[in-house]
Amino acid sequence: MDKAIGIFDSGIGGLTVVKEVVAALPDEDIIYLGDTARVPYGIRSPETVTRYSFENTRFLLAQEIKMLVVACNTASAVSLAAVQREFPLPVVGVLEPGARAAAAVTRTRRVGVIGTEATIGSGAYEKAIKAINPEIQVSSRACPLFVPLVEEGWTHGEVAMLVAGRYLAPLRERNIDTLVLGCTHYPLLKKVIGTIMGPTVTLIDSATETAKEVSGLLAERGAKKQGRGAADRKFFVTDTPARFEKAGKLFFGDSRVTAEQVRVGGV
Repeated sequence: MDKAIGIFDSGIGGLTVVKEVVAALPDEDIIYLGDTARVPYGIRSPETVTRYSFENTRFLLAQEIKMLVVACNTASAVSLAAVQREFPLPVVGVLEPGARAAAAVTRTRRVGVIGTEATIGSGAYEKAIKAINPEIQVSSRACPLFVPLVEEGWTHGEVAMLVAGRYLAPLRERNIDTLVLGCTHYPLLKKVIGTIMGPTVTLIDSATETAKEVSGLLAERGAKKQGRGAADRKFFVTDTPARFEKAGKLFFGDSRVTAEQVRVGGV
């Protein structure tokens, strides 16, 4: 029996990863957990984020998954290694694929990274990028209000432009040519961010790169779904499903996205 790919995030942002995995691997079954009762992770301590990650992983393991994707940059930055040590299955984060893409794309070796306070505070992106090319200058900026904006559906308009303009001004002054969207919520603000940064700055969405890594790892392990059939996609959330389902429809067009509310850990 083929098992599903398990994916978790703190909220709706991980649906950007789901969308790219579906595009790359349309036959694969997917089980997604959005920890919407505890979003955002970016303001939590590393210990708390690690505990949440363990609880989310245990929930998905109970659904009998074959691979785990930590579709949360904060969790990838502070708890990925611990999850990989603790649980006996392949675990992929979103940080390393994004770092590799940024290092490959930059022409001027000036890269910007935006993310939650926890992701930026960890220095994980800077370490990953400099491990690839020590000559790359990395400028980082925490944008803590971006996640609430996305969760509220305020992904365009005056408020989004004002907030993004304030956050991104220091990065514009540093003449970066590549900007890593270091949170899976941020691609939903891509149009606003792109408008402020201008056409000379390449935006790196780690979801696309993560999907490539998932596909490659499944192929390497001979674990791709055998046979073709209707893919089964299940969505779970830890808070009321209504807002999540509304966001899901935006991601997947006319297809109906339904989510089941579940209890995870202490939620």
